[in-house]
Amino acid sequence: MKILLLGEYSNVHATLAQGLRELGHQVTVASDGDGWKNYPRDIDLRRRSLGYKDTLQFLYKLIRNLSRFKGYDVVQLINPVFLPLKAEAHKFVYTYLRKHNRSLFMGAFGVDHYYVKTCLDCTTFRYSDFNFGPHLRKTRETEVWKRDWLLGAKGRWNQWVARDCDGIIAGLYEYYASYRCHFPQKLKFIPFPLCPGKPVDDRRKADDPVRFFIGVQRSRNAYKGTDVMLRALQRTKERYPHECEIVKVESVPFSEYVRLMYGSDVLLDQLYSYTPAMNALEAMSNGLVVVGGGEPENYEILGECELRPIINVLPDEESVYNSLCKIVEERSALPELACQSQLYIERHHSYLKVAQKYVDFWNLYL
Repeated sequence: MKILLLGEYSNVHATLAQGLRELGHQVTVASDGDGWKNYPRDIDLRRRSLGYKDTLQFLYKLIRNLSRFKGYDVVQLINPVFLPLKAEAHKFVYTYLRKHNRSLFMGAFGVDHYYVKTCLDCTTFRYSDFNFGPHLRKTRETEVWKRDWLLGAKGRWNQWVARDCDGIIAGLYEYYASYRCHFPQKLKFIPFPLCPGKPVDDRRKADDPVRFFIGVQRSRNAYKGTDVMLRALQRTKERYPHECEIVKVESVPFSEYVRLMYGSDVLLDQLYSYTPAMNALEAMSNGLVVVGGGEPENYEILGECELRPIINVLPDEESVYNSLCKIVEERSALPELACQSQLYIERHHSYLKVAQKYVDFWNLYL
């Protein structure tokens, strides 16, 4: 099968491509590398800035590469907005892809119209990026996304693509729940793909201090819940000054971020999520224990009845604080949870297993 993966979020397409190639398929990844993360791709669609000169250079690069975007059995878009362009500027490229390829699929892998709309109904999710029960959250990100995705050009474009494409793949429970009432006939949940991680470090002693890792993005602290998690972590450190360590990372190169994360025991991530996303899954594949989203819906959609490696917390400081204290007090259990984390990834997120699920779904439309 000849496959084009267009766009990138958190290494999803690059990892999927690796699995597909090992299964014998011909794959091209075209993306901007997900910005500063600079993930691998075959065709570089990076736009350096929104300036006039850089915009012209990007458009020239895009037009020059259009001939490389045809003749595929499958084209998959990472999102309805799959290029670093305004939503309304995508139609020409989308129409070209539709005309010159056999089938086209859209990924539900991040914030989009249907996710924002579902969060704002305040009933589908007990909590989310946009709501706490019946109460709406208000952060800089949520206000921008409501404007763009709910009623703006991105939202209108998303609805058009969702109706027109052959199939929709959701990578997390939240995204699946957002689309299932609208497109049940062409929606499929397929977990995100992960490559095998390093073996769990068995040199850890039962009384060693717990090393907690937290990544801080100042512009997104409130949206991600990092501010709440950090306060709870600092309280834990005050209570157990010798039994825990904090690794706080902010604005470091990605390679350094990864090195520090892999040298830790526990990752704090995504307070308002039901499920672990790519950052948490990557940590789990390398034997870290994740504190974050591990609601029952996450395990149910995977069909997982045995493993419970994620330390699930509610979206408030006391829930996080109590969970962190328990981790410190019962830190002898960390090696077992680390092994469970890696087994969880192998069962549900192995890049080869996930790639085969994509192939099986795509084949329904060929």
